[in-house]
Amino acid sequence: MTARPIAELLPHAGEMILLDGVIEVGDEYIACRRRVRSEGLFEDANGLPAWAGVELMAQAVAAWAGHQARQERQPVRLGFLLGTRHYRCDVDSFPPDTELRVEAVRSFHDDSGMAVFACRIDSAIGSAEALLNVFSPTNAEVFFTASAGEPT
Repeated sequence: MTARPIAELLPHAGEMILLDGVIEVGDEYIACRRRVRSEGLFEDANGLPAWAGVELMAQAVAAWAGHQARQERQPVRLGFLLGTRHYRCDVDSFPPDTELRVEAVRSFHDDSGMAVFACRIDSAIGSAEALLNVFSPTNAEVFFTASAGEPT
């Protein structure tokens, strides 16, 4: 299945788009790529710190959701990373010029927009994995429009 450019799948812009593109996508999974740079929003001369892998995984989930929305001729929706479980990375950082493969596989979802994805990052020098809990409500704007002092 041919994927759209990554910027069309994410509700991000500019430097906040950390993935370079989609390798493959299906009904329940996505695989994306990222070449680590020596400078960037999270990168420095040492590369990309291991903790930033969670954001790459979350963006892969968002790209999967964006692809599904586009397939249904719907707009890309905002989603929320609620948390991670069992994040493990066997390197302190991914050095510059390392090619990363970032995968997300949906393992649970419900009608309210809650979901769990099993995610992995693989490279020639190390890997990371985690379970991500996410929430993509039908109308995320209600979380941003409450008046000051009103509970959301």
